[in-house]
Amino acid sequence: MKDLQDWAAVQKLRKKNKKVAVIAKELGMSRTTVYKLLTMDEEPIYSRIVYLCKVDFYAEQIIEWRFNPDYDFNGTRIFRELKKLGYKGSITPVYTFLNRISETSYSGNRKATMRIETPVGDQAQFDWSPYEMWIGTRKREVYCFTMIFAASRKKAIVFSLKSDADAIYEAIQELFEDLGGVTLELLIDNPKSLVIENDPKTEDEITYNPKALLVAKHLGTELNACNCYWPRTKGKIEKPYQYIEEQFVKGNRFTDMEQLNREAKDFMNKWCNEVHGTTKRVPNLHYEQEEKAALLPLPSHRLYLDTNLDKRVVSPDSYISIHTNKYSLPVKYAGMKVQFRIIYGFRIQVYSMEKDFIQTLWVQDDKYQTKTQDEHFTDIRIVTKSIPQIKREFTERFQNGQRYLEELAKVTQQPSHHARKILQMCDTFNFEDLDILLLHAIKQNKLEIREFKKMVKEQGYELLHKKTSPLQQELKKQSDAGLTRDCSYYETAQETINL
Repeated sequence: MKDLQDWAAVQKLRKKNKKVAVIAKELGMSRTTVYKLLTMDEEPIYSRIVYLCKVDFYAEQIIEWRFNPDYDFNGTRIFRELKKLGYKGSITPVYTFLNRISETSYSGNRKATMRIETPVGDQAQFDWSPYEMWIGTRKREVYCFTMIFAASRKKAIVFSLKSDADAIYEAIQELFEDLGGVTLELLIDNPKSLVIENDPKTEDEITYNPKALLVAKHLGTELNACNCYWPRTKGKIEKPYQYIEEQFVKGNRFTDMEQLNREAKDFMNKWCNEVHGTTKRVPNLHYEQEEKAALLPLPSHRLYLDTNLDKRVVSPDSYISIHTNKYSLPVKYAGMKVQFRIIYGFRIQVYSMEKDFIQTLWVQDDKYQTKTQDEHFTDIRIVTKSIPQIKREFTERFQNGQRYLEELAKVTQQPSHHARKILQMCDTFNFEDLDILLLHAIKQNKLEIREFKKMVKEQGYELLHKKTSPLQQELKKQSDAGLTRDCSYYETAQETINL
């Protein structure tokens, strides 16, 4: 069937007295087509021939069975009844006809949706969406998990590098914690991690994933799967993703996933302080005034379903190795066996063998990295065995350090050995107190470590706290000479433990 453009072109060339063969050659069509178009006085209009299907002969009866409240038959029942009337076709045309008439005036507009508002505390909706975002130095696919209270429209958010079952279960619990309570019902989509089977064409109950049911039981809520391929069932959670993309995702870069989550949660909280377009209320205010009191309490801990956590032995220097990278732990766990799991693809949670929570760590993007947290080593002082380093630290820490080393070199072959032992005493004494004791050791020629410790045990308290002691007088003289600090600097020194 040629269109209006072809018909007009043929008519135009014919008016120029061109022959049919020439017209056919110029327009790239057969002579027969040219003759046919020339005989048409008006432009061609396409009309499709409609062929009746076998099921169309029963149209009125099907409409009666489908939409009359006295019948309200589904497709399978209609097919069975049609066979009794002599229908010889298959069931597929029956469903095709039902889909066609459901979009007509018999059932109203399928796209029309009735908005449903649930009471406070009844329902939360949960879903997620992928985005491409700059994290660190590269663009990565991240997953944005969100939850919304259907009544107040208060929302919470968390980003993940994974969307597997463990991430989904963790996100549900974290988002309920961020929202401050649990609703009676959680409306969800139909991924296999949450729903095993949900077939609307049957009368069977929805089959939920057993692990998802455990999470729901732990929280005290009840799962409710929406209709498959029908996102309007959970429209309250679907709509915000466009706003999140336009107002937060686009144009932003983040150094790591933790920064992304901090800023995302701050963004969501600010959004919840704005007036909602549908309810005309501020979600956070609506939540505080009405919904918060109607929520179920949060459980005392999160449920994690990994029965076999990965295990590691903490090294003597208090590190564990995970995927080529090393991460520090508090020194009290050095040499002990611990276990861990990775959630969201970037967050490491470490537990003792009794499954007591120890620490949250962050996965390093690069390989063969060492991540050290200084607070893990506050309970221990590691003194180097390097002789040059010992001498540098000793002379930098103690005003009398250089003089002590010089005197010590006159009576022993290894001054650094004795200096290292004194540095180890910093676990008990502060540097200022040890500096005072070093000066006394020099004056009394008690330089070797055994003599030094004996002196500290016998005279340490008196030397550090009695202002009239000969040592204090000596320090005063040095201060006047500009060699040391004023004695008042040492009067606030920490009281040593009872030796």
